[in-house]
Amino acid sequence: MTITSSIFSILYTFSSSLLYPVVIILILMSLLSLIMIGEFLSEYAKRSRDTNNLESVCLEVQNSIKESNYNFAAEALRKIKQNFIVTSFAHAAAGHLEKNRVPAIEWLSEEYEIKMAKKLEQTRIISTVAPMLGLMGTLIPLGPALIGLSQGDIVQLANNLMIAFATTVVGLFAGSISYVLTQVRKRWYWQDMADIDYILDSLEAKE
Repeated sequence: MTITSSIFSILYTFSSSLLYPVVIILILMSLLSLIMIGEFLSEYAKRSRDTNNLESVCLEVQNSIKESNYNFAAEALRKIKQNFIVTSFAHAAAGHLEKNRVPAIEWLSEEYEIKMAKKLEQTRIISTVAPMLGLMGTLIPLGPALIGLSQGDIVQLANNLMIAFATTVVGLFAGSISYVLTQVRKRWYWQDMADIDYILDSLEAKE
């Protein structure tokens, strides 16, 4: 009986000690999600896609590659006016193309894909972890709340229930924002990778 009560006491102490770290992390995640909204809006304002420009540039690149004129192909790539990621990739690829390092461009595209995945990881992690932490913040104070209820301490009961409800709301708030940002950015980056693949196909043109 003593061993059982000791185990329960250790579990209770351990779970109770997690409350403050959980609350602090939830607050930080909420602030980070608000910052990410600003970054998202800034990224949205800078996005522009011109399919006519992309097709004409890729056709010019393809014709230059067929003629083995890599300098003209590089100059054509620098004319691309697309989203920041696609434009940045095209300019970096032009530098490799001028040095006749076509295989390096394939490696470059994989690097950009990794950058996009890293960008999505931030919001994806918050959208998954924040609701979990919110649930932890809900369950942890229920122990002290039940103890207060059994002892007739209404103040202790009310304070712990307030913490439980607040952590739930904060966790869902941060998680929902991050989930929406993840889904929208995922669509953006799929489109960017499709444009980058189109450029790569133009660079692989053969006689």
